[in-house]
Amino acid sequence: MSNPYTVPDPVDNDVPSRDSVKRDHGCLPDWQTADLPEPAPLNGPNILRTIGPGAILLAASIGGGEWIVGPMMAVRYGNSILWLATLGIFLQMVFNLEAVRYTLYSGEPAVTGIMRLHPGSKFWGLFYIIIGTAQLATPALALGCANVMFAAAQNRLPDAKGADGTALMWLSLAVLAASVLLLLSGKSIERLLERLSWAMVIFIFGFLIIANILFVPFDKWISTATGFLRPQTLPDNMDFVLLGLFVATAGSGGLGNLAISNWSRDKGFGMGAWMGSIGGVLAEGHAELEQTGRVFPATPDNLRKWSVWWTYSMIDQSVLWAAGCVIGMFLNVNLAMAIVPADADLSGYAAGAFQARYMADQLWSGFWALCLFNGFWILFSTQLGNTDCLTRVISDICWSGWPSLQRWKSSRVYATLLMIFTVWGVAALAYGENALQLFKVLGMLASPILACGAFQLLRVNTRFLPREIQPPLWRRAALVMCGIFYTAVTVASFASLVRG
Repeated sequence: MSNPYTVPDPVDNDVPSRDSVKRDHGCLPDWQTADLPEPAPLNGPNILRTIGPGAILLAASIGGGEWIVGPMMAVRYGNSILWLATLGIFLQMVFNLEAVRYTLYSGEPAVTGIMRLHPGSKFWGLFYIIIGTAQLATPALALGCANVMFAAAQNRLPDAKGADGTALMWLSLAVLAASVLLLLSGKSIERLLERLSWAMVIFIFGFLIIANILFVPFDKWISTATGFLRPQTLPDNMDFVLLGLFVATAGSGGLGNLAISNWSRDKGFGMGAWMGSIGGVLAEGHAELEQTGRVFPATPDNLRKWSVWWTYSMIDQSVLWAAGCVIGMFLNVNLAMAIVPADADLSGYAAGAFQARYMADQLWSGFWALCLFNGFWILFSTQLGNTDCLTRVISDICWSGWPSLQRWKSSRVYATLLMIFTVWGVAALAYGENALQLFKVLGMLASPILACGAFQLLRVNTRFLPREIQPPLWRRAALVMCGIFYTAVTVASFASLVRG
């Protein structure tokens, strides 16, 4: 969906230039100055045309947490743990909006703002390159897609360690190849992802709603909803490694929460309209990415436009992304708790396969393939989003932190990194045992990113932004709570891993 606003002409004469403004720009070069672009009037049609980054993040969020970990945890421990998903999604929504706040002001992604902090851009750039690569370079969801494709075609679950291992490997490689081709082919990768994400989200949610209506009794709906809304004590036998995985991937889980600002920049939110976007090397005609961000003076007219842009961002992140995450988790968990026995082994993709077999036996044999087809789109949308998220964030880190790379086109930097991560992904698939084992890597490193990033976003937005658009006190408190919560989750998860 395209944006209905236009970028203003270059800086007016009455707007201060970069050289005449004394401001704190941290450890990277000072921003340029321009007026905030005029947003489209706030109404229903313009909301649908303007929002979109939240759809990308939702499509990239719904795979592991909602389809794999959520049902497995709910069946194993009951609804007493579901309120943690609600808490995690709320805290991540605040995190996302504060990342977008910086982008609306500067046109730069949030990770570039973090690189402006001491001890310097190289330090924080390398930190996020290492932890981001460790989290998302392992293509857990590609292997999940392969398992689902095999089960749908052969009408049985595959034996990953036996005769079916070779077939699963080739299917996983096909999923990786499809992801790479899609990400290299868009004139604007963000626009391509947005269109694909809207289509996948509509199909996934449509199927889940129909399946829940057909197979879940009404009293089970009430019981599941109560679990999301009422805090309860945790079971005594809780696996804290899986709990950490659950509360991180109930939302976006780490690097994706930072990447929402990269997608918002490429969509043209706020000052991102000045910045261009990352395009695919197989496409032509995309606007080249600017080397440094632009900020706006806090004039009354710019603040008026800011309030509209902020409202669009709020709708994108709260109504589209956060509500979508809660509904997606609810529908998947509600279905699993209604039809999966409490003693079932739900490692990896087994929850989806069990549901598919149950629906096929109870109502119509075609539900086997249809349910697994839905599972494929859930996992593939997350694999595609995670691949772009990792490549996009690290491309922007390199673009800002290593200026010598700016002699290249940003699309070339993106494509080179994508090829490197694809080679790594092939190696990881060769040594990973199952989808859940690979997916645990993602979850274990998501919480540290959220914990560290929350405190850094608080510092960025209270140091570099004008006082008029800094986060209010309650949002600052929520960021601190986010940092503390995911620090505790990190400590508990790693302590449990060491003990186990």
